[in-house]
Amino acid sequence: MNDLKSIVTGQPFFKGMKREHLAVLCDCGRIAHFEPDTVLFTEGGPANEFYIVESGRVSLEVHEPGGDSAMVTTVGADGCFGWSWLYPPFVWHLSARVIEPTTVVVLNGARLLVRAEEDHDFGYELMKRVSRILMNRLQSTRSELLAKPSSEWVSA
Repeated sequence: MNDLKSIVTGQPFFKGMKREHLAVLCDCGRIAHFEPDTVLFTEGGPANEFYIVESGRVSLEVHEPGGDSAMVTTVGADGCFGWSWLYPPFVWHLSARVIEPTTVVVLNGARLLVRAEEDHDFGYELMKRVSRILMNRLQSTRSELLAKPSSEWVSA
């Protein structure tokens, strides 16, 4: 089994980061293994972690009126999710449920925020990477909406 340092340095999300920034990530992280149907966090709960998927798949879901959940997307190997810890009020906007046996790097959001304040270069590198993922997710959602007939769109 790989150790935290080798997993972090091998993740595309962290590619090109300085060695000292990778050390910060390792200092703020841990490896975790989850079985299918494990709920990692729930919509509305306190957001305090960032997840990088080493292997497996996780479903990101939204709670619908009536108690059901709808899958928004799935995240697999080399993907990441869980950036609500970056933005007040620091609550999850979705829920995350493990679909298949999954190994993730879990990064402590509060510790990352403190380190980003102490080292703005590190904070900027982290935000560039998170912003890239946010942009990709928005573009993916846009493409999905454009593929649906307008009658299926939910009005805001």
